[in-house]
Amino acid sequence: MMFAAISVIWGVPYLFIKIAVDEGAHPLLIAWGRVAIGALVLLPIAWKTGALAGLRSRMRPLVAFAAAECAIPWWLIPVGEQHVSSSLAAILIASLPLLIAILALRFDPEEQVRGMRLVGLFVGLTGVVLLLGIDVAGKPDELFGAGAILLATLGYAIGPMIVKRNFSDANPIGPVAVALGLSTIMLTPAGIAAAPGSEATTDALLSILVLGLVCSALALILFFSLITEVGPSKASVITYINPAVAVILGVALLDESLTTAAIAGLLLIIAGSWLSTGGRMPPGLTAIATRRRRRVRGPAIGARAAESRAG
Repeated sequence: MMFAAISVIWGVPYLFIKIAVDEGAHPLLIAWGRVAIGALVLLPIAWKTGALAGLRSRMRPLVAFAAAECAIPWWLIPVGEQHVSSSLAAILIASLPLLIAILALRFDPEEQVRGMRLVGLFVGLTGVVLLLGIDVAGKPDELFGAGAILLATLGYAIGPMIVKRNFSDANPIGPVAVALGLSTIMLTPAGIAAAPGSEATTDALLSILVLGLVCSALALILFFSLITEVGPSKASVITYINPAVAVILGVALLDESLTTAAIAGLLLIIAGSWLSTGGRMPPGLTAIATRRRRRVRGPAIGARAAESRAG
């Protein structure tokens, strides 16, 4: 259930970020508003439920998590979407499992890739190269936007590793609330400076509200819980679904178009990500598939046994 919810919720932000950017909101204002709204919602809940207990001694990893997972990516993605479509942004962020696999080669032996998982890593990276080398090649502004999106994705790859190493035993509301609060502090000077020059419309402000309440506060709690349940690599499998949701919304609501290179790059990235995470189905679906196989095999086994007795 967490996997399904996050897959949909994090397929939506690219649409609202694109709306906010196109409706005059400065990227820093979007990022600041997003983290500030999330912090205002979650910090009182975390304090009242006692979820903040024991976090003072983990302030360094909390600051690192806040910067890597919230403050920096949530500024870079709107910067990128000033130059690329929401669909392309989502496709590039689908490379998240690949970046986690690359980082694991150095920082997390348990998550290291070998064999077919290593093959998957190269397949996915081929998809990224295809996107950058064909779809946005020769377009400096789009290359800049794509670079900003990939840097944001690198932050998203670092965040789960920090969670696994430092907060796997914590109530997820506490670290998430503190991370949003810290991100608000980090971005407040820039956000205030960007506000006067912003020409944000009502649609832009409503988009920032949705980003803060749903795509930040709620989604981070669910994602944090999923990481502690199944680990960062498996949790990142949500990126198989996110781009599909984002592409559908971008094409249907924003009239975005997809090139052949973008479609090929998406398929390669998803295939490579699937292989690099062990080629397993998303959490929960394996059990469903197993139950269905048992239902199918049960009657067949019974029929064979009856034939054997009759013979």
